[in-house]
Amino acid sequence: MNFHDFSFTSDLQQGLDAMGFNQPTPIQEMAIPLILQGHDLIACAQTGTGKTAAFVLPILDRISKSDHSHLNTLIIAPTRELAQQIDQQIEGFSYFTRVSSIPIFGGGDGMAWEQQKRALQHGADIIIATPGRLLSLLGGGEVDFSHLKHLILDEADRMLDMGFYEDIIRIIRMLPEHRQTLLFSATMPPRIKTLAEKILRNPKEVSIAVSKPAEKIKQLFYQVPDDKKVNLTGEILKDPLYSSVIIFCSTKESVKTLNRALNKNGIKTSAFHSDLEQKERDELMRNFKNKSLQVLVGTDVLSRGIDVDGISLVLNYDVPPDAEDYIHRIGRTARADETGTAITFVNGKDMHRFRRIEKLLGHKIEVTKLDGISVEMEEYKKPEKKPSGNKKPFKTERKPFDEKNTPSKATSPSITPLKQATTPTENNEGDRKRPRRIIPEN
Repeated sequence: MNFHDFSFTSDLQQGLDAMGFNQPTPIQEMAIPLILQGHDLIACAQTGTGKTAAFVLPILDRISKSDHSHLNTLIIAPTRELAQQIDQQIEGFSYFTRVSSIPIFGGGDGMAWEQQKRALQHGADIIIATPGRLLSLLGGGEVDFSHLKHLILDEADRMLDMGFYEDIIRIIRMLPEHRQTLLFSATMPPRIKTLAEKILRNPKEVSIAVSKPAEKIKQLFYQVPDDKKVNLTGEILKDPLYSSVIIFCSTKESVKTLNRALNKNGIKTSAFHSDLEQKERDELMRNFKNKSLQVLVGTDVLSRGIDVDGISLVLNYDVPPDAEDYIHRIGRTARADETGTAITFVNGKDMHRFRRIEKLLGHKIEVTKLDGISVEMEEYKKPEKKPSGNKKPFKTERKPFDEKNTPSKATSPSITPLKQATTPTENNEGDRKRPRRIIPEN
């Protein structure tokens, strides 16, 4: 089967031909005909399977064949990065058509707010929005949804994880009852099925490889105590095979701490977190995509919503809280039929999370123990402030290096000491305080 079999409009097909799209992926082959027939749909497919094109292409085809002088389609996504990615794909697919789109998300200036407000009021054909920003813009009550034909929820499971259930329901109450609704999710927990029953009408169901990592991802697990993680990370990053790397931490503060520690020891990395302005986040993503930035440290916001080819390594600095997040994290590598490596650090406090990953994958996972390794520096930690008195020098226990107990290079790296990181000053740019956000991060 190829894309010509879908009988898309000539303008849309011209865009696909120009982009080199020939054969659809399994999720596209199954979902596109159902969407073209007008069915509501609940689709489960892991990241990297081409699910964005699975809903974008039939919607573009239907808009191209209709009078599109009004807001036709609303796509809701959990993060600004995913909203931007979807808009970029729409822009590419619709290049030879007259379909317009705009992403709506927080973090911009007053000019961005006004531009997004005008788009809602006067009309792009497709709006891709994060829930929090969309509700803020809808507060004025000046948006006309009466002509809306399609509602799409992308990464629905992630939106529920981020606490957007009530926001989604509030938005849906403002939309016409007679519409086509599509729900795409990488996992299918019971609450997703409950949401689907509430907002979809007689939906068709499509499921592709639920919660399984790509076969070409080499998965490695190292049992590492916290005080050796920084050094081990430094050794891993010395491998020339890892030319493009994402390091995932579970919290924003961990991202900042690890980024400072690595940079202090001569390893160039950049931190991606919600305290950055939107233009800073955009610049980081541009640099990472064009390979001028080799290593990006971030939270799970990076596990969904970025589409970067050629990521050779995903490093889980700690085990993610949810097993499904593990699938999304490592899904950043081995995309587009490439190969990749995923390394996860595990220690005693992570074992309950680790067992959930084993259960999700459906098999026992072998963990490599890093014994007999001498470490000069503990993980960077910001010391507590004391009202008075001098601080004692930072010391760690030095153990003799036993080469016989060192794991082989083929399975795990050795660790050489890194320079001790020092405490940042109060004026350190990475420590600056920002106002507390009222709207949840999108």
